Amino acid sequence: MRRWAVVALLCAAFVIAYIDRQNLSLALTDKGFTNFFGLDDAGRGLLNSAFFWSYALLQVPAGWVVDRYGVKWPFAIGLGVWSVLAGLTAWCGSLSQLFSLRVLLGAGEAVNTPAGMRWIRLNFPPERHGLVMGLYQGSAKVGPAIGAPLVAWLLIAFGWRAMFAIVGFGALMWLIPWCLLVRNDDLKRERAVLKRPEIAPISFQQLLTSPAMWGIMIGAFCYNYYTYFCLTWLPAYFSESRGLSLSSTGWFTGFSFWGIAIVATLAGYWADAAIKHGRDAIFIRKAFIVAGLLIASTEIFGAAAKTNNVALFFAIFSLSGLGLATGNYWALTPAIMPGAPAARLAALQNMAANIPGIAAPIITGWLKGRTHGYMAPMAANLLFLLIGIASYLFLVRREYAPSAQQLTEQVKHV
Repeated sequence: MRRWAVVALLCAAFVIAYIDRQNLSLALTDKGFTNFFGLDDAGRGLLNSAFFWSYALLQVPAGWVVDRYGVKWPFAIGLGVWSVLAGLTAWCGSLSQLFSLRVLLGAGEAVNTPAGMRWIRLNFPPERHGLVMGLYQGSAKVGPAIGAPLVAWLLIAFGWRAMFAIVGFGALMWLIPWCLLVRNDDLKRERAVLKRPEIAPISFQQLLTSPAMWGIMIGAFCYNYYTYFCLTWLPAYFSESRGLSLSSTGWFTGFSFWGIAIVATLAGYWADAAIKHGRDAIFIRKAFIVAGLLIASTEIFGAAAKTNNVALFFAIFSLSGLGLATGNYWALTPAIMPGAPAARLAALQNMAANIPGIAAPIITGWLKGRTHGYMAPMAANLLFLLIGIASYLFLVRREYAPSAQQLTEQVKHV
């Protein structure tokens, strides 16, 4: 029960993190907010990217800290810092202050995924990783699903300053159950895992030179390019291209992210079940990943649709379908490289997964400004999704993983 309670806390932290990331994109649909800071399309894109400059850059250092000192206290400090920074956004008086706080917010949140993925990997067996990582990564999508209508309501009812204060400082309550429930024993658990004879330790240098690792990083970038387009520009797309009100924009954005959260959990469970029945874990997880990226690519049909009903259907269908990949693209990584340092392995993948947090808002803002519409940004989404499919098919292969290379060298030596 304690183990599942900690999973619930990890999921809650991800919900908090994603609400803090997405609240800005909802605020950017509010004319009072954009007029106060004097923002055009390019400025909106740059501001949406500010969080990810520090978040992506600090993934590997955060992973090292968690591998070195464990999960409990680095995670507690990180969440406390980022929640205070999120709340302080309410007192911003200039664009430079707002941009700086978003950069600092990204630094505070950097510990989130390396810590969570390390804890799950060391507390659950590999055959359960699909379900648990699906729950965990799916909760990241519950954040926007809950946050979009909540933030929209707070904006309408109280204004943007009160919204940032309530969302930011309210999250500090999470620290109480975390400090009471979580044991600081993951370093001991890791030593026990690495003593298993079938697992050869993999160095960080070997990760960086592995074609499979680069394939995973490319795939993670492409998966999250579309996710971060939806996180940062989907509310504006609903509002500006489809003419929805702020309230309706919040609800339809929420529906889209509820879809990916539910499918992510179910897909992790289905993949785990297939693996327990003897199917090859690498093949099954890759199949779910490719299927998810293919379904996500159908959003191009919604962008081209003339009616709002069709456009809204494909917005929800494509993002929900991406949930097939969500837990499985995280569970695949430790399955193909079980001896890698847990937090730094997750940090490398998450760094690649969050560079599109910088790229997607800026590229989308630039393409929208040049073409005065959303068709070109949607075409960019499609291109990256197809690149992601190719990466998982041709680079993320068992024979390209460093563990496989080590085993071959050992056999030759014998």
